[in-house]
Amino acid sequence: MLEAANLRKLGVDNFRIIEKGGDFGGTWYWNRYPGAMCDVESYVYLPMLEETGFMPSSRYALAPEIFAYCQQLGRRFNMYENALFQTEIKDMVWNEKTERWTVTTTRDDVLSTKFIVVAGGVLHKAKLPGIPGIENYKGKSFHTSRWDYEFTGGSPSEFMDKLKGKRVGIIGTGATAVQVVPRVAEAAGELFVFQRTPAFVGYRGQAPTDEAWFKSLKPGWQDERIKNFTRAVCGQQPEENMVGDEWTNVMWTDTTKYTEDPAEAAELERIDFEIMEAVRARIGDAVDDPETAEKLKPWYGVRCKRPCFHDEYLPAFNRPNVHLIDTNGKGVERITENGPVVDGVEYPVDLLIYASGFDVAATYDRLGFDPKGRGGVSMTESWGEGPHSLHGVMTRDFPNLLMISTVQGGFGTNFVHYLTETSKHCAAIIRMCLDEDITQIEPSATAEEDWFNVLMSKVMGVGVYNASCTPGYLNREQAAGDMKGARAASFMGSVEEYADHLIAWREAGELVGVEVTKAK
Repeated sequence: MLEAANLRKLGVDNFRIIEKGGDFGGTWYWNRYPGAMCDVESYVYLPMLEETGFMPSSRYALAPEIFAYCQQLGRRFNMYENALFQTEIKDMVWNEKTERWTVTTTRDDVLSTKFIVVAGGVLHKAKLPGIPGIENYKGKSFHTSRWDYEFTGGSPSEFMDKLKGKRVGIIGTGATAVQVVPRVAEAAGELFVFQRTPAFVGYRGQAPTDEAWFKSLKPGWQDERIKNFTRAVCGQQPEENMVGDEWTNVMWTDTTKYTEDPAEAAELERIDFEIMEAVRARIGDAVDDPETAEKLKPWYGVRCKRPCFHDEYLPAFNRPNVHLIDTNGKGVERITENGPVVDGVEYPVDLLIYASGFDVAATYDRLGFDPKGRGGVSMTESWGEGPHSLHGVMTRDFPNLLMISTVQGGFGTNFVHYLTETSKHCAAIIRMCLDEDITQIEPSATAEEDWFNVLMSKVMGVGVYNASCTPGYLNREQAAGDMKGARAASFMGSVEEYADHLIAWREAGELVGVEVTKAK
C-alpha cells in the first residue's frame, strides 16, 4: 500500500497490486482475533496521518480501526482500481528479449511488466508449532490469524458467547497470545495456556487520544515523532523522549552494544538485569498465586524477544477458570486426538488455538513462488549460498526486481517506519528509470559484497547478545551460525540509519554500484 501511494505521488499510475487477501490491510486484514491491536503507539505506527488528517481514537489502535484506516488509504490513493484481490503469483519470469517480467497468477492472469516490487511482508506466513501428533487432534483448531467466529461466537469487539462451558487450549505466550488470552478467559468455561517461554509483559497505559493535543500538533510532527521513537528504542537517548511510553523507557539503553571495555560491559549487563527484575516484580504483584507468578517470569535479557505491553494479560491468570501449563522451556510434548500432552499429562480440550506467530525468518520463499531471473536462473539457485543484494532492495541477475524485505534490508520496532522509507526508495528508483529511459537496472557483484560488509559491521553486539537468548525469530530459533544464515541478516542499525544509506545513494545521483541498460 505504501509503495502504491508513493508511486502515485511520483506520477506513476500504470501498476497492478496483486493481493491474496480480499481487501487491503495486509496483516490487519488477516488478523481479526479478539483483542488484536497495535503494540506501538498509533501516532508513530499508522502512516501518513498528516496527509489524511486521520486521528486514531486511542494511543494504541485496535485492529478493526487499523483495518478501516488501510481501506481509507486505499480509497485516498485510488488503489482499488489497480488491485487484483484474492490473487497470488504462481510464477515470475524475466524475458531477456522484451526486457520485461512475465507474471502468471492463480487466477490465470498473465501480466507483462517493466518493474516488480515484492512486498509480501513478514507477518504473512502463519507458523504452526512442530508438535508431534498435531494432525491427530479431532476437536476444533485454528491459527489466531484465521480466527473462526462461527465457532467462538462474538466478533473482534463482542463477547464470544459460544465458548461458554467449553475447554479451550492456547499454545503460545508471545505477542498474539498476550492480546488473546484476556478475551478468551472471560468467555471460556476453562482456559489452558501452554507456555514454552514466558513473555516480557510490561505496562501498556492505553488511553483515548486527546483531541485538543492532536489538533495542536505542528506540520512535520509525525516524521519528527517517528524518528524520535526510533532513536529512543535503539538506545540513542534523544534529548527529548516524545513518546514517553514503556517501549522507549525499556529500550532507552542499548544493552546489546558490543564493547571490549569490561567496566562498560558490566554496566550494560546491570542495566539489562535491573529492567528485567522490574518486569519480574510487576508480574509478582499482578498475579495472586506465587507459583503461577514465578512461572510467568521471563529469565532472558531485555532484547532477546520483542517485549509485550499489556494490562489485562497477567490479571487473567487470577481467574479460577484459567490454568497456566508451563512446559519448562520444552514445549508441548505431543498432541493426541483429545488435546495437548505435557509431562505425560493429557489436557482434553474442545478448541485448540495456535498463537504460534509467523515465519518471520523465512526469505522470499514465504511468498510461495520462485522468481526466475536472467538466463532462467531461479532465486533459489542464485541465493544457494545465501542472499546477496544492494540495500536488501535489488539483487543481481534479477533486473528491475525491487524488494521490500528484511533480508539484508532494514528492521525495527516500528516496522512501518522501515516500510515507509523502503517504499519511497523503490518508487524513486522506478521514477528515475522511467525518466532516464533505463530499461534494466541491477546491482554489481562488488556492490552486493560491499553492502554485506556493511551488514556484518553492524551485527557484532547483537549477534553475541542473541546467542544467549531463548529460541525465537530474532536469533532464527537458535539456528547454528553459518555464513548462509549470516547473509540473510537484516541491517542491525536503526531504521533511520538504514534510511540514511538509501537517501545518500539517491542523492548522490550517480547510480553507485548498479549496472543499467538504456533504451536504444
